[in-house]
Amino acid sequence: MRRQRRGLMLLCALFSILLVAAACSSSKKSNTSASTSSGSSSSQAVPDGGELVIGAEQEPDCTDWIDQCAGSSWGTWMAGVTTLPRAYDVVLNGDKYEYKPSILLTGEAQLTTSPKQVVTYHINPQAKWSDGQPITSHDFKYTWDQIAHGTNIYDRSGYDHVESVDDSDPATAVVTFSSPYAAWKGNLFSVQFGVLPSHLLEGKDRDALMKDGYDWSGGPWTFKWEKGTSITLTPNPNYWGPKPHLTKVTFNFVTDTSAEFQAFKTGQVDAIYPQPQPDVIDQINAGLPDTNKSITDFTGNLEALWMNNAAPPLDDVKVRQAIGFIVDRDALVQRLFGSVGVNNPMQTFEENVLKDFGDTTAFAQYKKDLTKSDQLLTSAGYTKGSDGIYAKNGQKLSLTVQSTAGNKRRELTEQILQDQFKQGGIDLTVDNHKSGDLFGQILPGGNFQLAIYAQVLTAFDPTLCNLFCIKNIPSAANGNSGNNWTRTNIPEADKQYTIVDENLDDNARMTAGKAGDKALADQMGSLPLDPLPNMLLWHTKVLGPVGQNAIMGPFFNLEQWGIQH
Repeated sequence: MRRQRRGLMLLCALFSILLVAAACSSSKKSNTSASTSSGSSSSQAVPDGGELVIGAEQEPDCTDWIDQCAGSSWGTWMAGVTTLPRAYDVVLNGDKYEYKPSILLTGEAQLTTSPKQVVTYHINPQAKWSDGQPITSHDFKYTWDQIAHGTNIYDRSGYDHVESVDDSDPATAVVTFSSPYAAWKGNLFSVQFGVLPSHLLEGKDRDALMKDGYDWSGGPWTFKWEKGTSITLTPNPNYWGPKPHLTKVTFNFVTDTSAEFQAFKTGQVDAIYPQPQPDVIDQINAGLPDTNKSITDFTGNLEALWMNNAAPPLDDVKVRQAIGFIVDRDALVQRLFGSVGVNNPMQTFEENVLKDFGDTTAFAQYKKDLTKSDQLLTSAGYTKGSDGIYAKNGQKLSLTVQSTAGNKRRELTEQILQDQFKQGGIDLTVDNHKSGDLFGQILPGGNFQLAIYAQVLTAFDPTLCNLFCIKNIPSAANGNSGNNWTRTNIPEADKQYTIVDENLDDNARMTAGKAGDKALADQMGSLPLDPLPNMLLWHTKVLGPVGQNAIMGPFFNLEQWGIQH
């Protein structure tokens, strides 16, 4: 699952994660951080030619990046980042990330704030699509119009603040805002959605032309999607930037982490980016020959127990709060990730890389305390029965949790939660689904009570409004767009997270972010669990500056990779 922080989908002004490339690494940690690394040398000459095979844990549901179906982080990492031109990259500078103009622009975009916020992008005259047509300001205008005014849009954040895009000069896009928007570098025309080719899509059915793959590119690679099997990248011959060293990169879909890890151990794939499953962690800790690795929890990831605030009985704040005192998050996190040094739960919905914008103590009030949970449930009209389960009006307090089928770590999480809920007097059942059904239909449609999944940042800003503001609840009124799948409706959190989106002063944004977290925690909108560590493994024959990027993913600089012949 990707999280669009229009700024989102997040990672903003100060997050550092371990970027593994010899000569350039960061060991900065958060208060819960654990990191290990060993890397290939970026100073070693990278030969041209050769093919690379990478194990991919998830197949995208579609490749129309602005549609609701495009919620897959893996889809963005494999084919979005590698083919879409974008205004800004997210790069590591020392021990912090920052925005840097991509080669699509001639330099920094110009920002003015009076009388309205205006951002002016100057397009590199060499920039062109794979068919040789220039990338122009009309492509910016088309992209904005599709996101701001289209239907079934994954996230309009930021684009809905734009009043107009002046494309009268093909080399200059002038974006005027109807209201201030702080996260413009991260959200607009950048990693999440990039820029789309108007000359190929305008006046046509964009979704039909893109959702099953496309043959154009504005990046270093083009791709081909063989559904059920793989995505293959080949160099874009008309790319105006540095050309890839490799002749082909194949992402083989191996959706079971254990099978993916076995494929890596036996040499069937050269690199993997696995979810941290317990059995895989044990094998990594035991040592792997001819393997480089990067493991860190200072990431743009956050896994949570998401609560549908509009679904009974979770529409009762006392029931949600009681769950906060039933779940032993310390024991849960230690069981899942203690072997890699991650022992403390998250206390804010700001990921570790953005912790300065959140209240890192907001959810600390919720620790296992069955006396408090009993008081809350009793005051809500529940009575504990002889079987230890609470009931109200003759109906037992029973909940269902949903997650991705086949994910062993999440299945273990659900087992632990079932035991803890039972101790707290709530019956918890499990109903898992394929990721496409879960993220494409069930969650956006609000057809759940509890869910376990991770938000993965694809933008570099601390906004949480896309996840929790009322306007982002999917509905007929907004074309079923928006990421507030939990139907959270907390006016004070809404107010504060809107300030984070719209105020251009980082100090004011930090203050508002902390206040929003407190309001969200007091009403128990949902419950943050863990930072979901990142793990990247690659064979020593893979050369170049291989490493992690908390926003753009592990393949952000794939054109610089090579393989030893």
